[in-house]
Amino acid sequence: MSVAVLEHPEPWSEDEYFALGETSNRIELVDGSLWVSPAPSKRHQHIAFLLTMGLYAAAERSGLLVLQDVNLRLANSRILQPDIVVADTDDIGTTVEAAEAVLVVEVVSPSNAGTDRLLKPQLYAAAGIGWYLRVEQPPDSVELHLQRLAGDHYEPVRVAVPGQTFAIDEPFPFEIEVASLLRRRHQV
Repeated sequence: MSVAVLEHPEPWSEDEYFALGETSNRIELVDGSLWVSPAPSKRHQHIAFLLTMGLYAAAERSGLLVLQDVNLRLANSRILQPDIVVADTDDIGTTVEAAEAVLVVEVVSPSNAGTDRLLKPQLYAAAGIGWYLRVEQPPDSVELHLQRLAGDHYEPVRVAVPGQTFAIDEPFPFEIEVASLLRRRHQV
């Protein structure tokens, strides 16, 4: 990140945010402030990739698109980059609008746990996104926590752990073996 970014004296506009271009860091815009995070861990990225692959066919059957690390505009000057967004959108452009988002997925990072568990769900709920899936990464495991929008907040719907099948009908029919999201070490 350049010194010019660090010395920016006033709130960031969307135009200034998009002018930053692609970076190796995840940069999000929240009410004129930039939230900067380093690249997620290898495990985080692997879980997000496997979940994206698991969601893809089911979302496509429902006419939806699965995107990783896409700009999600929640409101003016409020653009986040969830790990995964399932949306009723096309593949043109760089931004998904909140009204197009059907499901938002965040894989909780130890360095951003409070943001992923508390702040981001509040922002997604305020934008009216109907479903939020939080993926927890306890040591040697993974947990899927599905939540549905209820007024201005999310309420728990389902929790699944390895050994269980995560099957839902809403927001679109989907099924995955939770254990399939864990890395298998191959023995030689």
